[in-house]
Amino acid sequence: MLNKIKNFNLKDFLGVDIKNEKYALTDDKKFGKVALSKAPDKWVRSTCGYCGVGCGLYIGVKDAKPVYTKGDPAHPVNMGTLCPKGLSEHEMVHSENRYTSPMIRKNGQLVPSSWAEVFKTTSDKFKDIQSIHGNGAVAIVSTGQLLTEEFYTLGKFVQLGLKTNNYCGNTTLCMASAVMGYKQTFGSDGPLGAYEDFSHADVIMLIGANIADNHPILKLHIAKNKKITGKKPTIIVVDPRFSKTANMADMYVPINPRSDLALMNGLCHIILEQGWENEKFIKDRTSGYKEFRKHILENYKPQDVANITGIDVKDLYELARVYAKAPKAMSAWTMGVNQSSIGTDTVSSICNLALITGNIGREGATAFSITGQCNAMGTRETGFTSSLPGYRNFASSYDREEYATLVNVPLEDVPTKRGYSYPQIIDAIESGEIKALWLVATNPLVSYPDQKKLRRALNKLELLVVQDAFKSETSLKADIVFSAATWSEKEGTYTNSERRCNYARKAVEPLADTKSDFNIVLEFSKYFEGVNERLYPNWKQPRDAFNEWKKVSSGRLCDYSGMSYELIEELGGIQWPCNEKYPKGKARLYDENMPCPTQDGKAKLLALDWLPLSEPCNSNFPLTLNTGRTVEQWHTRTKTKTISILNDLAPEAWIEINPVDAKKLEVSNGDRIDISSIRGRINNIIVKESQNIRIGSIFVPFHYNEQLINTITKAEFDPKSFEPNYKQCAVQLHSIKVPNGIVFQEGEVAGVLEHIVVKDENNFTANTFEKIKTTK
Repeated sequence: MLNKIKNFNLKDFLGVDIKNEKYALTDDKKFGKVALSKAPDKWVRSTCGYCGVGCGLYIGVKDAKPVYTKGDPAHPVNMGTLCPKGLSEHEMVHSENRYTSPMIRKNGQLVPSSWAEVFKTTSDKFKDIQSIHGNGAVAIVSTGQLLTEEFYTLGKFVQLGLKTNNYCGNTTLCMASAVMGYKQTFGSDGPLGAYEDFSHADVIMLIGANIADNHPILKLHIAKNKKITGKKPTIIVVDPRFSKTANMADMYVPINPRSDLALMNGLCHIILEQGWENEKFIKDRTSGYKEFRKHILENYKPQDVANITGIDVKDLYELARVYAKAPKAMSAWTMGVNQSSIGTDTVSSICNLALITGNIGREGATAFSITGQCNAMGTRETGFTSSLPGYRNFASSYDREEYATLVNVPLEDVPTKRGYSYPQIIDAIESGEIKALWLVATNPLVSYPDQKKLRRALNKLELLVVQDAFKSETSLKADIVFSAATWSEKEGTYTNSERRCNYARKAVEPLADTKSDFNIVLEFSKYFEGVNERLYPNWKQPRDAFNEWKKVSSGRLCDYSGMSYELIEELGGIQWPCNEKYPKGKARLYDENMPCPTQDGKAKLLALDWLPLSEPCNSNFPLTLNTGRTVEQWHTRTKTKTISILNDLAPEAWIEINPVDAKKLEVSNGDRIDISSIRGRINNIIVKESQNIRIGSIFVPFHYNEQLINTITKAEFDPKSFEPNYKQCAVQLHSIKVPNGIVFQEGEVAGVLEHIVVKDENNFTANTFEKIKTTK
């Protein structure tokens, strides 16, 4: 019961005003004093540092430590709501897994050091290696977790200070295919739409996007749709696995693994065949239609697409009709599409479908890439990895000269081409070309595919430097650790999936002897003669980097020139472009008044082909592995594994397996089994029987070092984006009673759902999973 007592204000404690009354939480005065002792001294408005949704929040601070986190009710992204990770975010700041000082390896052990020692040791070694082997012998892999100001500062130092273009980011593991797909279709990277499109669309097609687990706040925008439009949207979920998101679906499309591109081409075929395309939009706003139409009609006939996808022909026609006839249709995707060896072309095929039906540049009509990390967009725009800052092209002499002039550096210092991508850097380490690696806030010893190959490569390095706030598996193998500050301990901006730039206020000082990533780069640059003075004249704070970035982005697609920290905070974030024409930002790209940044201003319809899996199932490895995430954990758990409320919910990996396959192995829920591929074996994974997974397929979350699923995933990459194909590889399962694993009879193949499953009122029209069967 809430009882009034003197001098206790619930608004100050919870940040919620309840009629200005003063309350205690209990009749027990002693407990009331305990509650008072834990109440924050102040609330600091900021932004979440986990995923790319970009939620606004408040950080409760007491005794100079973050003690509470709550959603910002005025923020347009999350409207006061947070997911479990966001609600407990303050706990990771004072985690026992934090570094408190820089570290250096001596006599085989990492020991605390000083900043002067680690900077001097690292800079001397970098200089020695580069003098002998060339500048490219030092490589850097960054992250999607830094603030935009830190990305920009780091990129300048790497490319113009160290003068190595072997620089990439861990965003290659999650978002590179979306980047390249947008580039080849629209002429530039940049998500087209806004979250509010979920609230206005008549049809929402989610492709390889389990938002209920991975971006749950986006469900709030879908939930507003009926109130805004007056009717419930039709939700289509395309996924081989019946995920939590599939429970939201009106139409669940259980395609065969990695057949999305064929499905998109097949839907385009039917739309063109039936005359459901938007002829005016195609004529006015696209190029390449003649070649595209010929390719689609000749090569992607419905029966052929049905054979590839496992979806019945009549269901393909119904799906095409529902999408094409909708006044406003929205498609959205994430890792299920991107993490594929044909991810780039799959992204463009989704865009093709939107283009031929005119679903681009309108409220509720878009092709929307949902970003993974909190600032994956920031690094794509400013990071100096796959492009010059501001989406400039390395190969363009005009772009290079413009950038050099803007930042007052010699033109010859600006690189003329992109260096090695992330997987190419690993290959170059293994071949001996790269001798030193600097990793920033990323943990490849859990996240990278084919761990045996990765570890062989890393063992060949002369120097491994890891810059991180947390004791990751990779940092514990480092020669040098730059101990970084983390979320709430530094100031700057994040840009989310809808291109919304959000302000992250500094709430507390960096822990112990740690530094912000901005200050690490600035101070490290002073150990290289003339670099600091040349690249960062009079820079003292992140705002200096932001102001230069505004100048560099001015006039570009990703224009931040009209932004300021104050305006960003006032508006609850601003979507770029923001300039004199769009002083409060712009929700959507490529409407009737905004041409694409292509030569003719039009989007390109591309003739693209589906390719079969390079590693199909066989008698030795008859099942298909799918990897992914769970809502409770984040990436490789460096931030979440010591947060008890999260770790208790999901403390270890599990293997999701269909009951039919479990019966073949003679196992049930809670038993332990092993999993193997041609690359290795993982032991002792707990069984979770589920009819959500098809026969012949399994699902395992990738977060866990103890059950390191990337031991067995394949180092196969999209040739355009270099993103790994994490989602499909051939595996076998081994139980105590069936140690040699599952055997399919001759001619037997993995089961599929025969039809799209349609929901009527509140339930699916048939028992979805009774339709799963094996066929001969």
